[in-house]
Amino acid sequence: MDKRMVNFIRALRAAGVRISLAESLDALNGVQQVGIGERDFFRAAMKTTLVKEARDQGKFEQYFPLFFGANRPPMEDILDNLTPEQQQQLQQALEALQGSPQALRDLLRQLLEGRPFDQDQLDQAGQQAGLSSADDMNQRRWFERRVERQMNMQQLQQAIEELLEMLAQMGMSREDLQQLREMLEQNAQGLSDQVSNFVGANIAERMAEKEPEPKPDLMDVPFSRLSDDDVEAIRDEIRRLAAKLRSRAALRQRRDRTGTLDPRKTMRANMRYGGVPMELKFQTHHVKPCLVLICDVSTSMRHCAEFLLTLIYELQDQVAKTDSFIFISDLTDISMTFSELEPMAAVEKVLNDNRPGYYNTDLGNSLNTFQRDHIGKVTSRTTVVILGDGRNNYNNPRLDVISDMMRKSRRLLWFNPEPPSQWGTGDSDMLQYAPLSHGVYKVSNLRELAAAVDKILADG
Repeated sequence: MDKRMVNFIRALRAAGVRISLAESLDALNGVQQVGIGERDFFRAAMKTTLVKEARDQGKFEQYFPLFFGANRPPMEDILDNLTPEQQQQLQQALEALQGSPQALRDLLRQLLEGRPFDQDQLDQAGQQAGLSSADDMNQRRWFERRVERQMNMQQLQQAIEELLEMLAQMGMSREDLQQLREMLEQNAQGLSDQVSNFVGANIAERMAEKEPEPKPDLMDVPFSRLSDDDVEAIRDEIRRLAAKLRSRAALRQRRDRTGTLDPRKTMRANMRYGGVPMELKFQTHHVKPCLVLICDVSTSMRHCAEFLLTLIYELQDQVAKTDSFIFISDLTDISMTFSELEPMAAVEKVLNDNRPGYYNTDLGNSLNTFQRDHIGKVTSRTTVVILGDGRNNYNNPRLDVISDMMRKSRRLLWFNPEPPSQWGTGDSDMLQYAPLSHGVYKVSNLRELAAAVDKILADG
């Protein structure tokens, strides 16, 4: 039993649940105290010692029955529920199915007798389906279908319909047919569940046997490849990252108070001394930036926009002013939301209120709205940041608006997750947008995004 518990813990770790050695020992000690006789107590002891976060509860519930379940579905012997006359009709109907493959008829009889698959049947089907190569729970459903195909379960429903049709022709009443159908479908579901548990248990065992692979640093995982768990982990760490950027910005400000030696001012100030320097003059140039953010929140850009907005608003003490806008098909001003809520709550509300659509991104129309209603927010002190991939669904890119914003702003920068090799492909207008900006930052992962934000703060 200890080995099975250890494999269960290893499988959970392979599935992404963080479990330390001390917590593993706590689980073993907890089970030793409550015993394994009472399944509910045993399960509770394992769960309370191994699961620390709510998001991991689903994985515990998924893997626990794979290691500690009997895998014998509740099935009933249908023949025991039939009258002798109905049993005779059923026997005649089965004999009339002689044209069906023998394996399918055997499976139908097994279904009627309420017999689960034995281990030899499951092992043979698993071997024929190539189950031994499965080591990822994402493959589970695919291998379930392969095993079911090997056991003729995909033809089972058609065989049931043919059997019921023959019984109807023999005069079985509609009520009896309906009752028989329900019992057959219930047993069929039991067999299907047994196959599912068998496949899941095999995959979980192989996951436990594998040495855990080192996980890549989430800072370097492309936004397009983030799993739901990765996104949650980044949300938990975003404030730590913001604090790190804030410390860098504060250190730069302290250095800038001293300034750097300005030779021109020094020489000019010392003309009265005959050109011999007596007073040193220094130049300071750091100012907090004024930002205008225009963020694409369509499906492909959603995580990137979420993290950028969260970072910027966690760093508001390092920014003079921020006006924020989002767009998919048109522009929406979200600045008020961030003035009323904490950054993470504000981002969540913004994304919930502005769901993504399909094939409706229109940056050109959004830029037109910005020029009409908000161009006054762009001044010679403003750094404009456009977050987007430059894909415009073949709509008018409104290059004239970008050119006007560039002329009026201190800087106009693009944050784009796509590399230059993808610019100009398909509906991308980046080859036209890039020359009309002061710079393009590639922000395909959190590290690149944080570096771009840090660059803005460094050169306020």
